[in-house]
Amino acid sequence: MSYIAMNRFKIRPGREADFETIWKNRESRLNEMQGFREFRLLKGPQNEEYTLYSSHVIWDSRADFEAWTKSEQFRAAHRNAGKREGESPILGAPQFEGFETVLQQK
Repeated sequence: MSYIAMNRFKIRPGREADFETIWKNRESRLNEMQGFREFRLLKGPQNEEYTLYSSHVIWDSRADFEAWTKSEQFRAAHRNAGKREGESPILGAPQFEGFETVLQQK
């Protein structure tokens, strides 16, 4: 069964396009990793304080995800995280959530 790694991001109102551009221009290198299946950036609900986003990555296994977090590809993809000019579009630190698949239907 697969493993899903998600990070939730709270984005400042009016900075959604900036956040999406960061991801569109990012060199992810996920496709170089064994066990990588799919990446999605999801846009969620909005309120006066923030817009919720989630990065959603599907891996063949938790071990494949953990190998990614220890890889040179991971370090390269995150090298400039948080080093943007001006105020960051992100409020606080991302919140990680990892899920093991226990049931899958197609």
